[in-house]
Amino acid sequence: PMYFLLSNLSLVDLGYSSSITPRVLVSLSRESKAISYAGCAAQLYFFATFATTEFFLLAVMAYDRYVAICNPLLYRLIISKRSCVWLLASSYMAGVANATVFTSCTFQLSFCGPNVIDHYFCDVLPLMRLSCTDTHTNEMLLSIFTGSIQLTTMLIILFSYLYVTAAILRIRSSEGRRKAFSTC
Repeated sequence: PMYFLLSNLSLVDLGYSSSITPRVLVSLSRESKAISYAGCAAQLYFFATFATTEFFLLAVMAYDRYVAICNPLLYRLIISKRSCVWLLASSYMAGVANATVFTSCTFQLSFCGPNVIDHYFCDVLPLMRLSCTDTHTNEMLLSIFTGSIQLTTMLIILFSYLYVTAAILRIRSSEGRRKAFSTC
């Protein structure tokens, strides 16, 4: 399962960087760094999808390491092919759901006046500054949503590695500890 998760992490990283790189290359070859409205929406959607998926995927990988070290005899039962695919699919679905909320909250705003962001990366805060409507609710919603995702995944990773470290330190032989630490 770890290689399956690692290959998906590579795929997510490829998508993550590919959501920005084409626009950067176009900006470097032209004088104008402005990005179109549709291009901005697409870039923001794919960037948010892959970024969120990566957060959840890293949490799944930390859980996999936790089970492998803390419950090695139950590893095949807990991290079966089916559960691994389910955890992976959940990571992708969370990424898509977050990106949909993120992008729709941002692009439902009314934009008036000069709508040009002179930058190759379409970010939420510059977009909200271009809006001629009140963005306080959107800013709060996006902050809470994004913050809860980052906090949740970070806590999963932190606690799984705390449990892994505690389990490794309980191993009596130094050779066993070294082998266990090398898998992390």
